[in-house]
Amino acid sequence: MSDAKPSDSRGKDFLRQRIDEDLKNGKYNKVITRFPPEPNGYLHIGHAKSICINFGIANDYPGGKCHLRMDDSDPAKETYEYVESIKKDVQWLGFDWGENLFFASDYFEKLYEYAVFLIKKGKAYVCSLSEEEIREFRGTVTQPGKPSPYRNRSVEENLDLFNGMRTGKFKDGEHVLRAKIDMASPNMKMRDPLLYRIRHVEHYRQGNKWCIYPLYDFTHGLSDYIEGITHSICTLEFENNRELYDWILDECEINEPRPHQYEFARLNVNYNVVSKRKLLDLVENKYVSGWDDPRMPTLSGMRRRGITPEAVRKFCDSVGIAKANSVVDMAQFEHYIRDDLNKKVPRVMAVLRPLKVIIENYPEKEKELINASYYPHDVPLEGSRNIPFSREIYIEQDDFMENPPEGYYRLYPGGEVRLRHAYIIKCIDVVKDQIGEIKELRCTYFPDTKSGEDTSGKKVKGTIHWVSAEHSENVKVCLYDRLFNMEFPETIEEGFNKDSLKIISNAYVEPEVSKFAPGSRFQFERLGYFYLDPIEYKDCKIVFNRIVTLRDSWARAAKPEYAPVRKSEKEAVQKSFEKQEFDISELPEDARMRFEMYTKKIGIHREEALTIARDENLSTLFETTTAVYDNPKVIAGFVSTEIARELKEKSFENLRITAQKLAELVKLLDENIINLKIAKEVLALMQEKSATPAEIVEKQGLKQINSPAELEPVVDFVINNNPEHLADYKSGKTKLFGFFVGKVMKETQGKANPEVLNRLLADKLK
Repeated sequence: MSDAKPSDSRGKDFLRQRIDEDLKNGKYNKVITRFPPEPNGYLHIGHAKSICINFGIANDYPGGKCHLRMDDSDPAKETYEYVESIKKDVQWLGFDWGENLFFASDYFEKLYEYAVFLIKKGKAYVCSLSEEEIREFRGTVTQPGKPSPYRNRSVEENLDLFNGMRTGKFKDGEHVLRAKIDMASPNMKMRDPLLYRIRHVEHYRQGNKWCIYPLYDFTHGLSDYIEGITHSICTLEFENNRELYDWILDECEINEPRPHQYEFARLNVNYNVVSKRKLLDLVENKYVSGWDDPRMPTLSGMRRRGITPEAVRKFCDSVGIAKANSVVDMAQFEHYIRDDLNKKVPRVMAVLRPLKVIIENYPEKEKELINASYYPHDVPLEGSRNIPFSREIYIEQDDFMENPPEGYYRLYPGGEVRLRHAYIIKCIDVVKDQIGEIKELRCTYFPDTKSGEDTSGKKVKGTIHWVSAEHSENVKVCLYDRLFNMEFPETIEEGFNKDSLKIISNAYVEPEVSKFAPGSRFQFERLGYFYLDPIEYKDCKIVFNRIVTLRDSWARAAKPEYAPVRKSEKEAVQKSFEKQEFDISELPEDARMRFEMYTKKIGIHREEALTIARDENLSTLFETTTAVYDNPKVIAGFVSTEIARELKEKSFENLRITAQKLAELVKLLDENIINLKIAKEVLALMQEKSATPAEIVEKQGLKQINSPAELEPVVDFVINNNPEHLADYKSGKTKLFGFFVGKVMKETQGKANPEVLNRLLADKLK
């Protein structure tokens, strides 16, 4: 009898749909997932999604469990500090592993036994090639690897050498244990991968008991099996590892029910780095104060900044579970932070850059207490405080302008403005120091204009915040911002935002704020959301960290200078093209002239021509590129789709795709060095990297496979491994031709020349 019952799968993500199917078919009687971080760094925002998925899925099913397993099989950089930080972060997010805390290092003896078992089966061998030689022997995506000269050692010799590796007879790198699979496999992971290596390094838990350590691919599936995991959920970069995951379980003769691996898209957020190496560089090179620096994308950094776990969970839920990688805008995360805080935190007044105001007609030494709610009417919470009002107050320097432009509604000489919760004041004089800097303002107030009791009938358009100069609390404020000012920084030096931290040591807040406990959160009206730091106190001052601004200032700063097409306008344009009745007279004259030239003289498709012609930046890029390389139709295709899509997310000034680079990309396409699929991939990488298209193609190994001789083994492999589809095709189901094309494309990672592939397949399938 199944403990966990599947529910209606409609509307569920693909992982839960698969789990429902497994439960329905009786494959498992309960759901057990795991979150397996390596304790060599602090968890970051990307891990948060994995935590929410694995623990969330387990919580969705009766009797479900999620294990927290430390993948601690590499002793070089793993410490108890990282273990404890991981446990704290998972708990902070609101999840509990109960009694299910495990360590891969506890399975070392069992894993060693499995390795010996593989050696005895002839499925593993000790290889004495150097690391560099192993890399050379592995081959490339288009060329098979060469077998190691040590591949055919006898079982007895392998057992003896492997035992010697364990007992410390050999130096680091002198030998490794490898799986014996297939050096010609199109999946590079299957070309005799490493299973064990020698590391004479003390393990933080096992001490010096071991000097050989299993690699991740060997540890992963077997640890899942030992713990009884049902669904091993990984990010997409492990998709190619799945074949090896299954091979290890197969060859270790582990039968069903056993774990199976499933992949989902990892969480990538712009203006961030989530590489542990880069995060460590930030810490070690003193760009930040530590792993918990409030600017860091680590969960400990978010906690220190004051971000709530509820906001993180809601953000991860909003991103969803997809099968294709994408980049999520940081503004989306910040939206969920604001949305969460807006509903729960008290609103108070603070002045960060004070300018003194003396209200001349208010009695000296008098203090008036003004009662104000902590929560506006749209937040259903109760609570209020008394705000001291006196003759001398502070306002923000930015709320006064000596020579204001038209439409300025804050304070200026002779101008009137309302003080939040208090009175209307009028500026009657500006006092300056010896060098001409504004020292203070002299104002008068109108006693009959008190908020909630106003009988004056006076109307003003501006309201500003303030605090009493005598009765407010002097505090320190840390204004944290995004750590990088580039969406996709290649290096820390290149993208580091030097303004990501601004410290204000002489700010003022309402006195009631000091009565709140450290760790409290507030909205400073008109300024943002702030966190009363429970850790950092310097100079006996209260310290506030800015969690997030009230609005997305980055989106406004990076707004493209072209007018985006409204949805209704897009639909109208599309319908017009379908009827071929689009009236170009509606375009501005310069755009209309460009449209005429693109369609009539160059012959570009009307829809592409419209997209380019109506945007000056796109037109400039298109025309400049065609001047460099003469293939306007292909260039127009890229500019009107991929480039136009990029400009929806960023300004033209931030576009890295220059005319010279785009021309070079089209030239590579024309010369059959790459195909269209690869070209789009390179184009995306061009926006992230400063390299040229040719350099990207070379470095990433993205050259198109044009040789029939290179493609033929892959085609044969696909045909031979799909005998049922082959029989169906030959019986008349010719639409299966596309199936074989897709399989070959997948095996070659999209690098097969489509024309060459189609001809080759047609011959082979006769």
